[in-house]
Amino acid sequence: MLTRIDHVMICVPDLDRGTAAYARIGFDVHPGGVHTGKGTHNAIAFLEDDYLEILAIRDKSEYLAHSAFGGLVEFLERGGGLRYVIVQSDDLAADVAAMRARGVDVSDPADGSRRTPAGRELRWRAAMLGGRDPVPLFFIQHLTPVRERRLQVPAAGRHPNGAQRIERVYIAVTDLKAEAERYGKVLGVAPKMERGTVINADMAIFQLGPTGLGLAHPVGGGVCADALARRGPGPFQILYRTGGMDAAAKWMAGRGLPPPVRGVRNTGEHAMLVSPEHACGVYIGFVGMP
Repeated sequence: MLTRIDHVMICVPDLDRGTAAYARIGFDVHPGGVHTGKGTHNAIAFLEDDYLEILAIRDKSEYLAHSAFGGLVEFLERGGGLRYVIVQSDDLAADVAAMRARGVDVSDPADGSRRTPAGRELRWRAAMLGGRDPVPLFFIQHLTPVRERRLQVPAAGRHPNGAQRIERVYIAVTDLKAEAERYGKVLGVAPKMERGTVINADMAIFQLGPTGLGLAHPVGGGVCADALARRGPGPFQILYRTGGMDAAAKWMAGRGLPPPVRGVRNTGEHAMLVSPEHACGVYIGFVGMP
């Protein structure tokens, strides 16, 4: 079963600069380690059960020779940003079989691992979508329990911006109906249609446990329209549930960031957005009470 959004992958040309950018936003970011034989390395901000991954190429020759994530060099040459949304499974072999029964082009699960700077080995299995279903998702089943994965950072779930978990991730699309059908086939979930007041878009929301994956098509000027104009279709925003909206804003102001844009969701909750120029090409949102 697909249980939640496990993490998001933000790809940057320089890992140190990417880490510094997200620390200014108020995430407690730590070196994640290297992907042995893949030519990449990362930094991690672990929340309660999901995490933010900042990834960069460590060795270009090694990456080009061995990585499964083809196209990263070209993606970084266009500026980088939010590249993949990773969905967690509690039985990846069964979920792959179910996708194939729905006609989805998906790989067999493959083992992966990463060694942290402290020497801790983290293990997982992952499955990638094939060329017939080119959506920016892949799927993971962790072989290392979450309680052990939290130990890769000093204080998992404690961030100056109060971030607790991913609330939603948004993907800009040009044809909402067609893409909702495509993603529904991949995920095996029917979406709920909504109007997003903060991003000014019609949305198809796929609820995956406590997290939501939203396809968004603009209905006027605003965040979604800007994302489509700047980068074309693809992931553009991560929305985090926070326990301290004002604390997050105060932290960012103290590090020289301009005040985030504020709005009110259709749920009545407050939201604010950090613009892409301060978040490595990504809109970073926070939702909660003031």
